Amino acid sequence: MAKKDAPPRWDRKMQQRLARGEAAALGELYDRFASLVHGLAHRVLGDERAADGITHEVFVHIWEHPDAYDPKQGPLRSWVAALTHRLAVQRLRATETAALTESGHGSSEELERKVRHASVAARADYIVQSMPAPLRAALERAYFQRRDYRQTATDLGITEDEARRRLRLGLQLLTTAHDAGTPPGYGGAV
Repeated sequence: MAKKDAPPRWDRKMQQRLARGEAAALGELYDRFASLVHGLAHRVLGDERAADGITHEVFVHIWEHPDAYDPKQGPLRSWVAALTHRLAVQRLRATETAALTESGHGSSEELERKVRHASVAARADYIVQSMPAPLRAALERAYFQRRDYRQTATDLGITEDEARRRLRLGLQLLTTAHDAGTPPGYGGAV
């Protein structure tokens, strides 16, 4: 039986393959995480072109520094999200600071408020994307389709109690988006 805190086998193997310089490993990693990286970067920066740039930077960084990821510290997905968040926030700060300096308006407090807001939004997106499908389906029906728990239960073919449980758990997970500025599973990567 594997140790409870042992990293997933795929994560360890991927890190080893990247460290050996296997280009195919980078391709697999890109296929698996590119949409996560781009989505988080876009959520922080609010700009498609800038998100494309961050996506490129993240995968270049991974290729150039494969040993930066330590499987013992947590899942590869969380590490990739942390790297994305850190690079996107750095870009946001640099861009906003330049804009504030150029215009002579605004303040560092306003910049930090924007960074915090973008970080919470990115964290919420990450939480929703990482949720098990049953929780995500219940939240999507309740939020986007404006369905109550009874309608959600009917739509999903589950009991009303189960629908309430899924919605409650999903919302509890989402409330953690305000707890820190970074996605769960890794420390302050800002």
